[in-house]
Amino acid sequence: MAASIWRCSFTRAKARWLHQRCLSLYNSSHGFDETKIKEKLAQFSGGYVDLRKGENGIAELCINNPSRMNAFTGTMMIQLEERISELESWQDGKGLIVYGAGNNFCTGSDLNAVKAISSPQARIMMCMLMQNTLTRMQRLPLISVALIQGKAMGGGSELCTACDFRLMAPGSEIRFVHKQMGLVPGWGGAARLIHLIGSRHTLKLLSGTLRVDPEYALRIGLADDILNYGDDRSLEETQKWMQTYTKGSPLINRAVKKVILSGREKNLEDALRTEKEIFGTVWGGPDNVQALSKGTKHK
Repeated sequence: MAASIWRCSFTRAKARWLHQRCLSLYNSSHGFDETKIKEKLAQFSGGYVDLRKGENGIAELCINNPSRMNAFTGTMMIQLEERISELESWQDGKGLIVYGAGNNFCTGSDLNAVKAISSPQARIMMCMLMQNTLTRMQRLPLISVALIQGKAMGGGSELCTACDFRLMAPGSEIRFVHKQMGLVPGWGGAARLIHLIGSRHTLKLLSGTLRVDPEYALRIGLADDILNYGDDRSLEETQKWMQTYTKGSPLINRAVKKVILSGREKNLEDALRTEKEIFGTVWGGPDNVQALSKGTKHK
């Protein structure tokens, strides 16, 4: 009996590892040693990444390190990866809101940790870890939105590009400050930004380290809406905004996100085949049968 339970647990763990490997960009074949870099990052503590999964199917992921404007410490990078793993296995999920504590979004990496990691190999592996994590976040079968209050700078600006939508509170700003630090984005922000707003606008934002306020972000397509509030009420406002896009069952919402991911990341023929396969999983399903039985009409 015990051996059978162990085998089942091992099989589930192996399946979860293979799933994460598929969703990630880097593994050991790329010289990425996840265990080694996590051991290094674990030395730099402080802050938290909190996750609350709501009964309405919408999760709230909070970057919580307000004393450092919600910059990521080493342990927070590890926690973010762990929270994404948890969301990957959340079958009742429909949506995700990413925000920062204290009405401020995120200012990237804690420079104390960055300075202390002096080895070029370790810095590249830290970059690989964060690219893996944010890519997996982008590939979640959840409709995601970044709630941007205060400042989204550096890695924080990259973090918000890994969400499907961006809502900006009054007085907030997005700023890719990497050039001022003698750097370029390393968490995948530049590549994602080009997909969002095109190469011309991306070049302006990165080369000019421009401050992007809500109106400018809305104009170039980086923001999807401007909220009414810049305080604690903005989270509730974001929840209401999300309701338009997360109606229906988790099964249908997740299927919608999957076909979008397929169309975005695959060539046309592969995307069409994947869309057909996903269609087959919902055709004749409970949501489809219920809609047909009610004689649902389009208005």
